[in-house]
Amino acid sequence: MAYVITEACIDTKDQSCVDVCPVDCISADDADRMLFIDPDACIDCAACLEPCPVNAIFAQEDLPPEWAAYLELNELHFRDPAAARELVNALLPSS
Repeated sequence: MAYVITEACIDTKDQSCVDVCPVDCISADDADRMLFIDPDACIDCAACLEPCPVNAIFAQEDLPPEWAAYLELNELHFRDPAAARELVNALLPSS
């Protein structure tokens, strides 16, 4: 996976990154509290980085250690969305 969306996106879901992605690899499902990058579709172009207003997107190799769980979370979403939703709620319970 080239890029990972992290905690800052939870309950924000600004879709500026979706609008600029040339391969539509960012999921914007209404049932989710955040956006996710499909690891199989991402082409490592970095187009999503600058438009993100909350700096929630990181290159995998630049992912802060405290947000390592978000790498697995982005991957999980495309295999099992329900499990990913549960993990988001465990990582940052809604208020």
